[in-house]
Amino acid sequence: MPTNSILTAEQLTGLVEQGLRALPIQGEPHGLYQPVVYAIDAGGKRIRPTLVLASCNLFADELQPAMPAAMAVEVFHNFTLLHDDIMDHADLRRGRPTVHRRWGTNAAILSGDAMSVMAYELLAQSPEPMLSALLGAFNRLAMGVCQGQQLDMDFEQLAAVSQEQYVGMIELKTSALLSGALELGAIVGGAPQADVDALVELGRHMGIAFQLQDDLLDVYGDVAVFGKQTGGDIMAQKKTMLTVLTRQQLDVAEREQFDALMRNADLQREQKVEQVMAFYARSQAQRAVEQLVEQHFDLARQALASVAVPIERKAVLQAVLNKMAGRKL
Repeated sequence: MPTNSILTAEQLTGLVEQGLRALPIQGEPHGLYQPVVYAIDAGGKRIRPTLVLASCNLFADELQPAMPAAMAVEVFHNFTLLHDDIMDHADLRRGRPTVHRRWGTNAAILSGDAMSVMAYELLAQSPEPMLSALLGAFNRLAMGVCQGQQLDMDFEQLAAVSQEQYVGMIELKTSALLSGALELGAIVGGAPQADVDALVELGRHMGIAFQLQDDLLDVYGDVAVFGKQTGGDIMAQKKTMLTVLTRQQLDVAEREQFDALMRNADLQREQKVEQVMAFYARSQAQRAVEQLVEQHFDLARQALASVAVPIERKAVLQAVLNKMAGRKL
């Protein structure tokens, strides 16, 4: 692994891919490990483990000590996707059948559980002097994801969710992984607490913006690029920022029509998605969500600017921010 250098985003992602290929995830029984290999090999942008390494590289040239945490974050993230897809009744993930569609729900649950254990085993390979701090950060990350997912499910049973409630949920469900990844890397890199706090704030706003983008992509995204069927959130009757802001703009009668439409399980997918999108268009919710995305990316950039390291060391995180902000519908 390169030392005494500031690596590019591509180099960091390359290190992540090398690390993932070296993971000992083959084994017996095959029914347990095959879905794990399938999930890890599905690819993805590897944003979270790259953030671990990039955060460490802000403060340190040697990245090997951060590799166990980076691998742990990516394995844990993929574990959550297995379970999320079950709860969301999703058929596609990254353009391929989801694990529960290919191997069944029970296999997806069990293989996901195994991945959770693997993540902690990987984290335990971190340098011992910082292991306690890393474990605390990882536990906060993991519990935040669980809390956020429960809130997301709770929202499905509520007639209305406020904008503040929704943002609070995604701060846990989505931001926790990004903030946690940055915190883990900063701990390994020996960052001062003020810089750790700034990086956690960076991850918080990145996560909010990222999830709001996903809300848009679920409805307006290209399935060939996004890797999922559009309208999945609508069919699952999930609250998103689009539904929250749409309800705010409707009068009482229109709101009742919208709520009844969202609850209607008899409509064909294409018909329901089209009718819900008509409400979105009427309320101009798409543009409102796009503005919120821009606001949170601006706050993320401010948090990064406050980290007290030379600007050239921030190039990777700035590039990650720019790439995330540039995701297209």
